[in-house]
Amino acid sequence: MRDRLLLALFAASACASSLCAQPGSSAHLLVLSKQDHTIAIVDPATLKVVGKAPVGDDPHEVAASADGRTAYVSNYGFGRFHTITVIDLVKRKHEKVIDLTPLKGAHGLTFVDGELWFTAEVNKCIGRFDPRSSKVDWVLGIGQNRTHMLFVFPGGKRIVTTNVNSGTLSILDFEAAQGGAPPPGGSGSQGPPPPGFPQGAILPPGGDWNEVAVPVGTRDEGFDVSPDGKEAWVANAGDGTVSVVDLAGKRVTATLDVNVKSANRLKFTPDGKRVLVSMLGEGDVVVLDAALHRVVKRIPIGHGAAGIQMQPDGARAYVACTPDNYVAVIDLKMLEVVGRIEAGGNPDGLAWAAGW
Repeated sequence: MRDRLLLALFAASACASSLCAQPGSSAHLLVLSKQDHTIAIVDPATLKVVGKAPVGDDPHEVAASADGRTAYVSNYGFGRFHTITVIDLVKRKHEKVIDLTPLKGAHGLTFVDGELWFTAEVNKCIGRFDPRSSKVDWVLGIGQNRTHMLFVFPGGKRIVTTNVNSGTLSILDFEAAQGGAPPPGGSGSQGPPPPGFPQGAILPPGGDWNEVAVPVGTRDEGFDVSPDGKEAWVANAGDGTVSVVDLAGKRVTATLDVNVKSANRLKFTPDGKRVLVSMLGEGDVVVLDAALHRVVKRIPIGHGAAGIQMQPDGARAYVACTPDNYVAVIDLKMLEVVGRIEAGGNPDGLAWAAGW
């Protein structure tokens, strides 16, 4: 009896040790290093790198699957490359490469409704990759120059992009034909067949994408959609302004002269009250009041910055200080830098991966 008890205690201890040795179940911050060609997996509690994996040449943007188990990295190359690298975050290793040929210059990434959406600058289009079939199953031409960053609404019926060299923000809305099917990945039921079709006929997918290219400032790149989905704020690197766009009216309602020349990324805080703008050529992150349309503070972080990622609970923001080779950690209540993450040379794209 005593031997059995000892054996049971040993087994329980071994099991506990094994669990402790496995990757943690908490969420992680993902950091791309353009210099090292790696993705770093960072524990936000300790600000320490807990794993790295190779991601190929010129990694720029990263998005994580909804379950936080997979990361997708765009290999940009200013239009020379045609791949997206897939990383297994649980095993912390390179999984495979998605060949997008003939699409080139993959950049902006977002993971929505179980699929990966991306921009392809050379082809002036956006596309979608289905992880289940391992295929690009949908592509849509934009007709604007350097379609760069991307926001896809849940359901896939509205898409917003910035077009850097055209100085426009594209707002794309899907309009189903009468009796047609919803857009790929969207939801909805098929209506009755139009006149001339037999009752009970199965109609092919129908409808069209309506695009409005809203002129904003020059070299518009970083942008974000407000948490309520009503506005897009666009950082214009060329003239140092921020354009506020009414997405329903599809027009600019305000142009904020906030001196953000060389602006790279713009992000709303999760509560929608503030907006952060990073600049590649300046040492400050600019914090804007979303309601008052004014600068709240300029936070010194180094010599320039690129990617911005918000912690989902709104406690902190992470800013990739590319020239300084670290990621700055900003307390969003105090609006001060409270830490640094050493995750590789020339950090850029950032993403948040949910716990598994």
